[in-house]
Amino acid sequence: MSLYSALYAGVSGLSAQSTAMASVADNITNINTVGYKNADTQFRTLVSDGRGGQAYAAGGVTAVTRSLVSKDGVLQASSSATDVGIAGAGFFVTRNGTGASADISYTRAGSFTPDSQGYLKNSGGYYLQGWPLDAQGNYVNNGDLGALVPVRVTQLTGTAAATSKLQMRANLDATATAFTGAYVAGDLAAGTTPAQFSRPLDITDAQGGKHTVTLAFLKTGPNAWKGEIYATPATDVTAAGGLLASGNILFNADGSLDRAGSSPAMFAALTPGWTSGAGTGPIQLSLGTDGGLDGLTQFGGASAVISSSVDGGLLGSVASTRISDGGLVSAVFEDGTSRTVFQLPLASFQNPDGLTRLPGNAYGVSDMSGSVAINAPGSLGAGTISANTLEASTVDLAQEFTNMIRFQRAYSASSKIITTVDEMLQEIGNLKR
Repeated sequence: MSLYSALYAGVSGLSAQSTAMASVADNITNINTVGYKNADTQFRTLVSDGRGGQAYAAGGVTAVTRSLVSKDGVLQASSSATDVGIAGAGFFVTRNGTGASADISYTRAGSFTPDSQGYLKNSGGYYLQGWPLDAQGNYVNNGDLGALVPVRVTQLTGTAAATSKLQMRANLDATATAFTGAYVAGDLAAGTTPAQFSRPLDITDAQGGKHTVTLAFLKTGPNAWKGEIYATPATDVTAAGGLLASGNILFNADGSLDRAGSSPAMFAALTPGWTSGAGTGPIQLSLGTDGGLDGLTQFGGASAVISSSVDGGLLGSVASTRISDGGLVSAVFEDGTSRTVFQLPLASFQNPDGLTRLPGNAYGVSDMSGSVAINAPGSLGAGTISANTLEASTVDLAQEFTNMIRFQRAYSASSKIITTVDEMLQEIGNLKR
């Protein structure tokens, strides 16, 4: 009987409008939740029999709710150095624990703060994951989520960082008298031939030990110099005579560095072998570019160092954690120095709206979302990371109140269907009287 189908249609209407009202309630209560994506409810018909010429039977309606995960929220300024937002596509990779077996999830809620053990965790209880950087600031992205580790910088307290970069900008006197005697590599280190200019620099091994490395120069002709890099004392290294590198250094007629014509050994990375047994990594030398004035130059006037810098050293207590634009996580120490230790990746999906919602404003992979791809921010379709910002909720309060009125009226109308059908069935029951 069609009356019964109308009764069932009214019941389905109550259920569908109840579901829609639940999504409105969820959206309104999460209007201030960082990175929250509003849920949108649509309705679809239920048809009991679609053939023409038959008695019509009502099918009713059902509600379909989906989260608009791909919709970007507005980035709002934050005063915390560990708050980050995403402009464009992508998600932060997180785990629900610090162990390697903890479940992976994805979120845009970037309100991360250090917990009691120094791990960065957001308000949903998820731990931020990143690529650890080596001494040269590099990482390897092989697409493996297992290569990511929880972001934590407090473990650097009381450790040492080996020197990985040595930069010097110096001028060599163009008017100096050229050396005309016999020269053999190592003479400057041994002191058998006096250097016309030298400068000692302190570098650090992997155990925090200090060592002195001297850069020495000897003019041998027009626009031509000999250079040596050696340890002082020579017994600090396993190299014979303490000599780490030697070769020719040439200059152009305008005083700029002719690096192409110079010996590559004077510009290659150094890897000293310390007799103490302490480890070290390659020390990148920044002594100037070919044809440039940003390193070694040759002009008239006294030879002098214009500027120099050497990284590494003993690390004190970590005072704070900072995340930069681009997703580089740095530890800031009490003496004001900093060290970059992690690179944050961004996870991308073919269909972000198909992700499974998880508690704590996070998402999990589903068969509707497609597989995950992790890349550096700003590459291969991933968005960019913005420091000192948080993504606001995408909820539109005016729209939600409007929907609340719509769903409430539709719910009342569905209930009216049920009471009306009940009266009609009662009339049928009265026919036997």
